[in-house]
Amino acid sequence: MLETLLKALAARTDRALELQTGLTSFPAFGPDNGGPGEWDKAAWLEARLLAWGVTHIERVDADDARVPSGKRPNMIVRVPGASSRTLWVLGHLDVVPPGDASLWRSDPWVVTRDPENPDIIRGRGVEDNQQALVAGALVAAELTERGITPDLGFGLIAVADEETGNRYGAEHVLKELPDLIAPDDLVLVPDFGTADGTLIEVAEKGTLWLRVTVTGVQCHASTPDEGKNALIAASSMILRVHEVEERFNARDPLFTPPRSTMVPTRHDVNVPNVNTIPGKDVFFIDCRVLPAYSVDEVLDAFRSLAAESAARYGVAVDVEVVSREPAAPPTPVDSEVVTRLKDGIRRIYGLECRAGGIGGGTVARLLRRRGIPAAVWSRVLDNAHVPNEAARLSNAVNDARVYSTLLFTSQAL
Repeated sequence: MLETLLKALAARTDRALELQTGLTSFPAFGPDNGGPGEWDKAAWLEARLLAWGVTHIERVDADDARVPSGKRPNMIVRVPGASSRTLWVLGHLDVVPPGDASLWRSDPWVVTRDPENPDIIRGRGVEDNQQALVAGALVAAELTERGITPDLGFGLIAVADEETGNRYGAEHVLKELPDLIAPDDLVLVPDFGTADGTLIEVAEKGTLWLRVTVTGVQCHASTPDEGKNALIAASSMILRVHEVEERFNARDPLFTPPRSTMVPTRHDVNVPNVNTIPGKDVFFIDCRVLPAYSVDEVLDAFRSLAAESAARYGVAVDVEVVSREPAAPPTPVDSEVVTRLKDGIRRIYGLECRAGGIGGGTVARLLRRRGIPAAVWSRVLDNAHVPNEAARLSNAVNDARVYSTLLFTSQAL
């Protein structure tokens, strides 16, 4: 049955294109980014699955008055297997806004094929995270249409709100259905990948985003002694961010880079004219913290640095948490989902994979905190969130074939 499924999926490039074309046509970014949400996109995908005979579809929608539908859609698609165990693939419906339209060579909401390589398509969301949704939908449809009963059941979870915090998506689903994923199920989150496809992500650093507000006294630039220059105080603190990073100097070879990173990033506009000394200055710090440390330790260190800067320059310095995500326990590198995923990737792509950690965050952390050893993997062009976002149709098809290998425990790979 596995060989039949793999052969059938290999011929589904046209279906992958159909799915990508339909999904891309919806500007499914959330209200936090000024968008209408994912409702129409979810309805289209559900209709396609129903047309292919996939009827085990459950909705766990979340109320959100900010979107026209009043709901954020979360969809659970199942194809029963011979055992009670399930392979879950978790993808997300929402995308990020397209950004500056002048940077796009085509309409971001219309899939276009590369004239030199038609395997490559472009459009907002084709990689992040529609490739995962397409691969999962291909498997569900093929199993159903061919009447194949795999050893493990197959489940596709398509959630909202991944790009802006998961409150209306994965968190809502796990809260409403805490027993949805059984302890012996396999869980794959295809929301990170590399161009060569050789990294299986099993761990993520903790994330801490800080907004630092420095308040001094505004005055005319010709009489600087009458004010307290917030920009100077902020600049001094920015130049000392590396000192905090150096305090948290553990190394973990599982990650690349193998250390905690803490970097100043965004800086807000202070005064509009040259000849005014700013009385307020705001900047941001992005911290990616190894699991060896608590994000609260890092927060305390920056608040201590803020107090030193305030005392030195006679200003007030406030450190506010914008986002705080402690590191989750890593998925063991020898867990069943990782070892079997390595086997499947070897069979389909001919690649030898390694397990490692990243500084970014995925919904896998929500599962790992619940004791579920999720693996994060896909083979992508690694261009999410950029203008002219692209994906390979062959990657969607072959990722679907990799998923399929995990469904059959009785057939040697």
